[in-house]
Amino acid sequence: MATEITPKVGPNGKQGLTNKDLNQLWLRWAFTHLSSMSYEKLQAHAFAWSYIPFANKYYADDPEAKRRLLVRQSVFYNTEPQTGTLVNGIVASLEENIALGGDVDEEMPNNVKTALMGPLAGIGDSIVQGIIVPILLSIGMSLAAGGSPLGPLFYIISWGIIGPLISFVCFRTGYKLGVGAVDMIVGETARRLTDAFNVLGIMVIGALSAGNIALVTTLNIPMGGDWAPLQDTLDGVFPKILPLLAVLVTWWMLDKKQFSPTKVILVLTAAVIVFCLIGVF
Repeated sequence: MATEITPKVGPNGKQGLTNKDLNQLWLRWAFTHLSSMSYEKLQAHAFAWSYIPFANKYYADDPEAKRRLLVRQSVFYNTEPQTGTLVNGIVASLEENIALGGDVDEEMPNNVKTALMGPLAGIGDSIVQGIIVPILLSIGMSLAAGGSPLGPLFYIISWGIIGPLISFVCFRTGYKLGVGAVDMIVGETARRLTDAFNVLGIMVIGALSAGNIALVTTLNIPMGGDWAPLQDTLDGVFPKILPLLAVLVTWWMLDKKQFSPTKVILVLTAAVIVFCLIGVF
């Protein structure tokens, strides 16, 4: 999967990063980014851990330089883990330049992380959480609707391939672009891209909600001299209005009331039980 690269040779005579080195940097981040978190530093622990082999390679005989490297990789960091790996690639390019005796200042990697983690979080969340994950889940739920184990297996396998693939491609792209990627990510172009993906994500969520939320009422209402199903009237005025209301109530609890996902699930479960018992659903 990796494209072979020719290691650089720096002014100090040291050899640059090899494919093995780059793969190690990526693997250490890609599979541990959320495994050790704190409110103080969030994903910084994994970022610093990924640079231990790098530190041992370039600064084995310079403990002070090794300390500075690991300290600057330990500052607060938080972004979308897959697309955000672009930052890891850029930082790898900058740290390589520093280790080889180039002209990059030691503050530059942290400046890049600070500048890019926000925009990439917006873009990544819109693409991954707003589009890719809902689509994969909807396919999985459709397969599992009849009790088939293919549903969860499809999601586990497909995301197990797509997630690391996005992460790997972003890492290698960031490494190749270096600091030049900053101009592509920060600014008006990035804001427009984020807005576009947000709109697309909302459309995807809306379509999936309408197609996958089975919410109908069993109530009857007087219609002339007879009784007619309320659901027929609702469908004639606004098809799928109940699934829409369910989505809006869920969004209100998550965004406005700041409920945790677990609390939202419990509230919805309790509401469904109550409404079923009184004959609304």
